[in-house]
Amino acid sequence: MIGLWTLVILAQAPDMAALYKERCAICHNESNPRAQSFEAMRERTPESIVTALMTGPMRVQGASLSGVERRKIAEYITGRKMAGDARGDVRGKCAAPAPFTLAPAAPIWNGWGPSHTNTRFQPAAEARLAAADVPKLKLKWALGYPDATSAWAQPVVAGGRVFAGSQNGTVFSLDAKTGCIHWTFSANGGVRTAISIGPHQGRHAVFFGDTNANVYALDAATGRKLWMRQVDRHALARVTGAPVLYGNRLYVPVSSFEEVQGASPDYECCTFRGSVLALDATTGEIIWKTYTIAAEPKPRGKSSSGKILWGPSGAAIWSSPAVDVKRRLVYAATGNTYSEPAQPTSDAVIAFDMATGAIRWSRQATPNDTFVIGCRGGGSANPNCPPVNGPDHDFGNAPILAAAAGRDVIVIGQKSGVGYAMDPEKEGEILWRYRAGDGGALGGMEWGSAADAENVYFPVSDITRPKPGGLHAVNLRTGARVWHMPAPPPVCGGGRGCNGAQSAAITVIPGVVFSGSNDGALRGYSTRDGAILWEYDTNREFPTTNGVAAKGGSMQGPGPAVAGGMLFVNAGYGAFGGRPGNVLLAFGVD
Repeated sequence: MIGLWTLVILAQAPDMAALYKERCAICHNESNPRAQSFEAMRERTPESIVTALMTGPMRVQGASLSGVERRKIAEYITGRKMAGDARGDVRGKCAAPAPFTLAPAAPIWNGWGPSHTNTRFQPAAEARLAAADVPKLKLKWALGYPDATSAWAQPVVAGGRVFAGSQNGTVFSLDAKTGCIHWTFSANGGVRTAISIGPHQGRHAVFFGDTNANVYALDAATGRKLWMRQVDRHALARVTGAPVLYGNRLYVPVSSFEEVQGASPDYECCTFRGSVLALDATTGEIIWKTYTIAAEPKPRGKSSSGKILWGPSGAAIWSSPAVDVKRRLVYAATGNTYSEPAQPTSDAVIAFDMATGAIRWSRQATPNDTFVIGCRGGGSANPNCPPVNGPDHDFGNAPILAAAAGRDVIVIGQKSGVGYAMDPEKEGEILWRYRAGDGGALGGMEWGSAADAENVYFPVSDITRPKPGGLHAVNLRTGARVWHMPAPPPVCGGGRGCNGAQSAAITVIPGVVFSGSNDGALRGYSTRDGAILWEYDTNREFPTTNGVAAKGGSMQGPGPAVAGGMLFVNAGYGAFGGRPGNVLLAFGVD
C-alpha cells in the first residue's frame, strides 16, 4: 500500500525534482565517481541528508540552501518525511499578538554588543544583574532550534523580546520572560549573525545577514520582510559578522567559505575578496562597497590538474565592525589570503571612511599568511596549496574601541594567541602586545574578547593544544597581566570534543566575565581575580517552549547576551572540534 507521505512526495515531485536538478544533479550523477548517485542516497535517512548539507561533506553546497529547501531535497531523495517542522514554531506561540516598543531607557543588547564599539560590556543600568546575584542564576526556559547541529547565532534583546537566528535559516522573535514565539521568518540561508535593531520609517526593524550573502530588514513587531539585498555575488560568499547600524546606515562585513572549498583539487582557487558595505537602512540600497584587496583576481597559471589558478584572494571579514564616531571611521578585522600573491591587508585591522568607504589605514599583524584547508603540515598533493602554507592567523575577533585613562585604543585578540592595542590616532600603531595563548589552527583568541573601563579580557581557545583554554585580564593602558585563570577541568567527562577551550565570545558586566567553553559549561568569573562565581553545565537534553528536541553542547562562536536582569546564551557547536547541540537558554534570578 502506498503511504500518505509517498503520495505527498509524488504530488510535489515536479517542484522537488526541479530543486534537486538545480542544486544537486550536476554532481550526483553516474558520471561523477566522487559523489553518491541518486539511487545510493535513497537508502539513507532524510535526517542524514540534512546533516550532510549542514556540517558534513556537502556543507558548502548546503550553505546556499534555506532550511526548507534542505528538507525538501532530503525528503525528495529518500521518499520519507522528516519529523517535526523546519520553522520550529508549531508549538509555543504567544497567546496573543503584542506590540513592539523600544523605549529610550529600556534594557537592550543590540547586535554583537550593547554598543557599536564592540566592547561587549553591559553597564549595570542595562544589565540589571549584580555580581552578587550571579550565583543565584537559574534556568527559566529553553528553545530548540530545528534541523540544527549548532546554535551559532548570538541572541539579542530589545523591547522585552529576544531575537535569534539559526543554522537552518529560521529567525525567532521570542518573549524574553517566557520564551513564547511572537513570529518566525525563514531566510534563504543559515543565519549566523547577531541581529541589529533600529528605527525604520516610524517603526523598528531587525537587520541580519545569511550564508548566501543576503542582508535582510524585517519589521521588528511582525517579522514582515521590508527588504533583502545580496551584498556579494560570489558563490561562496556569506555574512557571518553582525551588521552594525549607525544613523541610517548599515555597515555589513562579508566573509566566505572559499578557503574550505580550496581543499578540493578540482576547484579553481581562488577568487573571493572580503569587503565592507554601507547600506541605506531604509531601502537596502548600496551606498558604497570597499574590498579588502584592491586588485581583482587574475589567472596566475594552471594547476597540475589543469585547473586555472587565480589570485590574489581572501582577507575575509568574519566579525562585526566597530564604529568610531569621533573619527568617522569603521574598523574591520580581516583573515588570511587564500591564494597568492600575499596581501598587506590580510590578518589586519582596516579603517574605512564612514562616508565614502575609502581605506584610511591598515595595520597588519601577520604578513605572508596564505592558507587553504587541507594544506597544513606539508606534503599535500592538492595543487591549490601555496608554496609555503601560512599559519592561518585570522582575526576572528571583532575590533574593540575602548577608552584607557582618557585615551582611545583599538584592542583585539588574534588566532596567533597575541592580543594587541592599537592607536587610532596614529594609523593603528601598535601600543602593546600580550601573549595569551600558543595560537595556531583554531588557536589563540577565536571569536570575541571584551573590555570594561580598566581591562581587556582575552579568552583562549588553543583547542588542539595540550592545555587548551584559559582567561586573561590585561590592563588596557599598559598591556600588563592583571590575572590569569586556567581552564577548569571539563564538565563533559571526556571523549572527542570535550576540553576546556574557550573559543566563544565573552561578555562582561560590572564585576563578572561570562565565558562559555568547549566542554559545554558557561561560567561567571570575577573581574577582580578570575575566581569562578557560577557555573552551569549544558550537557543534557532540555524541555523546550516550542517542543523541538534540544540539547546543549560545546560553546563556540556566539557569546551570552545580558539585559533586563536575564542572561541568554546558545549551547551546541557541531564543528571545529565541538560537540553538537541546538538550544537557546534563558537564565534569571528568582
